[in-house]
Amino acid sequence: PCWRVEQFVVAQECTRCSGFEMKTIPACGSTGFIERINCASSHRDEYKSCRSAALEAQRFWRFVGSALGVAAAAAALVVLRQRVLDRRALEKVRKQIESI
Repeated sequence: PCWRVEQFVVAQECTRCSGFEMKTIPACGSTGFIERINCASSHRDEYKSCRSAALEAQRFWRFVGSALGVAAAAAALVVLRQRVLDRRALEKVRKQIESI
């Protein structure tokens, strides 16, 4: 590709590939997004795979949300387990007091 060895100008910003582009343009395969570039020396138009900032932000917040969900579930389980253990300990102390 000319963009690896030459200077280039981005002709079209990073956009999602259509179904047709996914089948016909090999650069769409890796990320699903492409940008059209013009190479300065050879004056060729080529496509380059890129990453969408909006998609990356969406994935980040989805990860943060799932991490918070897992943390909340773990905290709830800890609270429930602690209640069970407290009841068992109180029952044991009550039985010891009754046996005296």
